Amino acid sequence: PLLAAAVEESLALDDDDESELRLRRLSDLCAQVPGPKMADALIRILDHHEPSVRAEAGEALLDVAYERFKEVAKAVERVLDRGHRGVAMQELPFVLTEIRDPDPIPLVARFLAHPEPAVVAAAIEAMAAYGDPSAAKHLEPLVDDEREATLEDVDDGPTQIGELAAAALEELGVEL
Repeated sequence: PLLAAAVEESLALDDDDESELRLRRLSDLCAQVPGPKMADALIRILDHHEPSVRAEAGEALLDVAYERFKEVAKAVERVLDRGHRGVAMQELPFVLTEIRDPDPIPLVARFLAHPEPAVVAAAIEAMAAYGDPSAAKHLEPLVDDEREATLEDVDDGPTQIGELAAAALEELGVEL
């Protein structure tokens, strides 16, 4: 509870440098303490606007997931159930697909139903990178999706969700 309160306090700081410093340190501390509040706190940190803070929180969350996957999966389910819209929603599919056991595809598939196209795009990209053809059944319904998302690593402007899904299916070796 004290760490979770420290995370909230750090997120609320007006001094960005101090906030970032504290959150990077808190990421490591939260990863060392078991329990649902710590997984939730790491996801809160993963919502931070600064990429270095998100990277630190993502690595910490990944460390927790390797040892206590169920704890992280439950925290992810809670943010999905709440309909959360923070930047963490674009990061979580990649964190989950880093874990090979248990199979992350069913949980990552839930991101495909998110109302924000950028979150859907991130889930598609994470599934393609994961490389498991079993993801195809989740991606195929998106091939005709005309919503657009702008991906951070592509400078060409917005891309249609359907195009991303088709490219991911091709990458997975599935013919349309």
